[in-house]
Amino acid sequence: MILAINTSTLQFSLALSRMNGDLLAECTLSTPHKHFGGLFPTLDFLLDLSKKSLADIRAVAVATGPGSFTGLRVGFSMAKGICHGLHLPLIGISTLEALANQVPCSDLPVTPVVDSRRGEVFVARFLWNTQTGSMDRIMEDRCVKFEDIPRICEEATILIGNHVSKQAPILHNILGLQGVFAPEDKWHVRAGTIANLGYQRFRSGETDNLEHLSPQYFRPPDIRPNPHPVLERNGGN
Repeated sequence: MILAINTSTLQFSLALSRMNGDLLAECTLSTPHKHFGGLFPTLDFLLDLSKKSLADIRAVAVATGPGSFTGLRVGFSMAKGICHGLHLPLIGISTLEALANQVPCSDLPVTPVVDSRRGEVFVARFLWNTQTGSMDRIMEDRCVKFEDIPRICEEATILIGNHVSKQAPILHNILGLQGVFAPEDKWHVRAGTIANLGYQRFRSGETDNLEHLSPQYFRPPDIRPNPHPVLERNGGN
């Protein structure tokens, strides 16, 4: 059984899949205040629902970003903790690759979009390969401003993101008819997709180094050093 974890976007999602790729259970919860305290209770719920235990897990697949700085750290801590404790292989899956794979069998390029900050987004480009039945990457992950997207998408493209009510109006204004929107129910990263991609890599014998795999931030965190000097213990108030 594969455990899949996504904490890179606004929603966190967990999934369990059989070793033949079939989805066993999946749960997605919104975390508007970056509260991930429900991660392990959700895992317990999925295991109980599936009549499985931690001992049944054979590998862990985790979304590597780009995405939320805090969310990625939480997801990686969970994934690596379980892998260390149970001596399991770890498989990293790009968040943007997962989004793109939620729009299969398209004749148009797929452009996944994940919110960054300050009017910027993380984007990549993929194209469906009919011969292999999988997505081929045609542009590496990068962080750009919304207004730069038309220079990336010079032809018609399918757009899919992680926040439809926020992103769709902006993308429509800057791309017009050149942007074709994926169905709204696809606009969040499903752990089930992470599980499927993780299974494909596991079946091919591809796993990541547990110590070296790290989140893909693509930008420094917004946390900044305190601009005010720390007061001496015997100093002023």
